[in-house]
Amino acid sequence: MIRNLWYAVLESKQIPRKKPVGFLRLGERMVFWRDGSGAAHCCYDRCAHRGASMALGDLVEGRLRCPFHGLEYEGGGRCTRIPANGKDAPVPPAFRLRSYPLVEKHGWVLIWWGDGTTQPEPAEPPYFDDLGDFTSWASYADPWNNHYTRGAENQLDVAHLPFVHRTTIGKGNHTLVEGPGVQWVSDDLFFQYVYNKLDDGSAPRGPDEVPKPNPDSEYKLEMLLPNLWQNRIADKVRVMAAFIPVDESHSILHLRFMQNFMRLPGLRWLINKLGILMSIVIAHQDRRIVNTQLPVGDGTGSGELLFRGDRPIMEFRKRRLALKQRPVQPVKP
Repeated sequence: MIRNLWYAVLESKQIPRKKPVGFLRLGERMVFWRDGSGAAHCCYDRCAHRGASMALGDLVEGRLRCPFHGLEYEGGGRCTRIPANGKDAPVPPAFRLRSYPLVEKHGWVLIWWGDGTTQPEPAEPPYFDDLGDFTSWASYADPWNNHYTRGAENQLDVAHLPFVHRTTIGKGNHTLVEGPGVQWVSDDLFFQYVYNKLDDGSAPRGPDEVPKPNPDSEYKLEMLLPNLWQNRIADKVRVMAAFIPVDESHSILHLRFMQNFMRLPGLRWLINKLGILMSIVIAHQDRRIVNTQLPVGDGTGSGELLFRGDRPIMEFRKRRLALKQRPVQPVKP
């Protein structure tokens, strides 16, 4: 996993108002909670005193209280009270939790997974500009037994469709891959255009030969690094995914089926439910294969031999390598 990036790690609904919750994310035990105003916070789940899990504690006027000795922490991780020393005793500055900046955006919880020496850059996590009107969705969190990049790369892999999904989205035996087209629109967002067809014996067009449709209206896939993706099925229908890192060999594929054409509550619920169920069926066809890929927990696909149809995967890996090697902005004193 790459430090100093914004990662989607949860949905907002997974953080309740009245108690802290703990999750393993990015190989770390993390605790999430909401203060008195409802704002969410994230810290490394280890009390500064003797290492107890803060997720087993409770909330006192929006502060996180350790279940072991009652130390209380504010949202930024600073300890404000050590009961054993007396309610008015000053707290040494060293008593604090490692905290991670957190932003809630369109129902997602995104954290800046920093190394403690950098500040968030950009200050707000990027997101898909064309999803602002989507307020209706159904979601599902699916555990996978491989590095989160395996799930992301699977969504960029167009050559597997007629083989893994022959009973669903891969019908038609379109085994010949033309392109696929890749168009970078920012440092961390690229569009992908799929052109699979029946193998008629002709030579397929290369990635630079296929047309790039109008980005505002045509079907396409979008990858936003490090771990967000959307399938732009139509103007009013999308499938979105967050590839959430749990640790080096486990991840969560958090799916959303989104639509904004049906506003009637009952029918809206039914359409969303059917959409997410179909998305789960397709994802499980993938999961059966992806969970067998080796190496597990690598994130680079070392030892693989790629071909031209893997162009989107190559672009994804190239950008991840650049992110690993980039200079970072130090924290201001």
